[in-house]
Amino acid sequence: MSLSPEVAQAQSRGGAVVALESTLIAHGLPRPDNLDVAREVEEIVRRYGATPATIAVLDGCVHIGLDDSALQRIAGEESIPKLGIRDLPVALATGGSGATTVSSTALLATRAGIAVFATGGLGGVHRGGGYDESADLTALAGTPILVVCAGVKSILDVEATLERLESLSVTVLGYRTYRFPGFYLTDSGFTLDWRVEQPAGAAAVFRARTQVQPGAVVVANPLPADEQLDPGLHDRVLADALAAADTDGITGKAVTPYLLANLHRVTGGESLRANVRIIQRNAELAAQIAVALAAAG
Repeated sequence: MSLSPEVAQAQSRGGAVVALESTLIAHGLPRPDNLDVAREVEEIVRRYGATPATIAVLDGCVHIGLDDSALQRIAGEESIPKLGIRDLPVALATGGSGATTVSSTALLATRAGIAVFATGGLGGVHRGGGYDESADLTALAGTPILVVCAGVKSILDVEATLERLESLSVTVLGYRTYRFPGFYLTDSGFTLDWRVEQPAGAAAVFRARTQVQPGAVVVANPLPADEQLDPGLHDRVLADALAAADTDGITGKAVTPYLLANLHRVTGGESLRANVRIIQRNAELAAQIAVALAAAG
């Protein structure tokens, strides 16, 4: 594991650090916009008083914090794979490279002593039930980290995902809301039991969580209503995409990128705009929580 000089210096002085995943750069945003967004998100974290630590595996080594050349590599190499927790041993043993997902970023951040992680949306239970669910859920169940997100991707089964998070004893907080966000949408249609009003409140819940049992605290940070994707458009496009996926025989892990690609294409870039705004807002909030956590010691 290699810490960037910026991250190592921040940790040595007890400063705030925010982990960022690299799969979002490599696979979640189109090229060449992905590199610009990656740089911008890191600058947002710095602007709010914390140090960004984008995480990736390069040539068999875990990097906690990337310099600009490494960011360019993650953003530019079309063949770079996603690495979940199950894939890390192979990449590390064979000298491989890859972009870390929510599950692997959370694990590696914790191993590096980082407590706060900003991402876009969590994975979850796929529509149709069965055993098709993201490894993010079980990873968060046993990983002591605070994750700021915009809920789970709206193409998933949100209700089933919330049920699984409850079963796995993952603490879920709404940020200034009792409504669980639906990624592109401000409101997924489901309620939450708990909310916090300020970054310091989220930090306090996380400190208490570490004393109760190892596991994650998810802070669900919704887009403002005037920045969300039009709900009617979202629902129509998603319904059409689900029908097309069934017709085309798309199954398993190929479903999510298929549905997201349809959303991006049919909404004329509006879903991409919302996606970028989600990432920016979550970086802002995560930095503020990390600062509050560091201040509390």
